[in-house]
Amino acid sequence: MKPIVQISLDLTNIDEALETAEMALRAGVDWLEAGTPLILAEGLHGVRALRERFPDTPIVADLKTMDGGYLEAEMMAKAGATQVVVMARAHEETIKCVVQAGKDFGAEVMGDNLACPSMVDGAKRLEDLGCDYIVHHIGYDERRGIAARGERMPNPLDELREVVGAVSIPVQAVGGLSIEQAVQCPDYGAPLVVLGAPLTIDADSFKTADGDLESSLRLICQRVHAKSA
Repeated sequence: MKPIVQISLDLTNIDEALETAEMALRAGVDWLEAGTPLILAEGLHGVRALRERFPDTPIVADLKTMDGGYLEAEMMAKAGATQVVVMARAHEETIKCVVQAGKDFGAEVMGDNLACPSMVDGAKRLEDLGCDYIVHHIGYDERRGIAARGERMPNPLDELREVVGAVSIPVQAVGGLSIEQAVQCPDYGAPLVVLGAPLTIDADSFKTADGDLESSLRLICQRVHAKSA
């Protein structure tokens, strides 16, 4: 799979999400993600608005499904999502339901291993149950809590090679990555590079002379697309 750039629209209103998505696609982003904040704030309306504005662009609905899997996946697929997200720590039957709904309504399933006792085993479980992609994910609260205790924050890159080596489906790494680290993911065998929005361009190599965000994002996309996973 060629490396792709996915932007997570972690915004709370449709207008901002559409504006950011327009900018991101101009810069070369491949996939749009209706981030969890947007899903919570706008629900199906947010996904539907993205689909209406961008009819040919893959759209990930970051549902983080834990129960009611078939209905949640069906609703988002009908609203225009091409990928939906289910959690590895959900019951096996929930994951199976999401996978079946994906088949029935034409959506792929991304399985998220957030908070699994073994991230590698969680990824294997998701693949075994029929997921199409793995989201290797270190959670926001986990990172902040550990840092508050003065300990080293876990990073998705810590076990990324092990997760990639344990499954045969594409992997993306999420959670606390700097822009520079995110761009390195294809070097670890994880071709799906996720950038959060609003973006923090924190690597000097991506800062343009005028500080233009779109130009910075374009540089990121060019660098990712030049890699092979």
